[in-house]
Amino acid sequence: MKKLIFMVFMAGSIFASAQDWHATFSDALSVSATENKPIILVFAGSDWCAPCIMLERNIWQSQEFMDYSKENYVLYKADFPRKKNNQLPTEIADGNAELAKAYNPKGFFPLIVVLNSEEQVLGTTGFKKISPNDYISLLNSFIK
Repeated sequence: MKKLIFMVFMAGSIFASAQDWHATFSDALSVSATENKPIILVFAGSDWCAPCIMLERNIWQSQEFMDYSKENYVLYKADFPRKKNNQLPTEIADGNAELAKAYNPKGFFPLIVVLNSEEQVLGTTGFKKISPNDYISLLNSFIK
């Protein structure tokens, strides 16, 4: 029963946040270039990384972040789940591994990388126990 409740919660949280997150990094790059918005690239372990899960709940799913990000950011999450049931399609997993080689070679989780449309790193951060508005301010501090 606990496993079923957890699975329903995870599915609900993925659905709730899926609307603003791009399916592929190439889609995110294209939108970033077209709309002249920075990319928020998130390296996460959605089913094993406690700070990643807290960041998801406290920041990414907050109304403040969702409202602000729609107008100001292009979002892509490079997820690295460990549980067999949560494995990503091969092409997505391989793409995320390539992104990790380029932007997260030390394997930090969570790692948030702010990029411009030319894939230049503007700044990086991780989990911070701050409000959604303060987190938005932190991300914006990297954008010039």
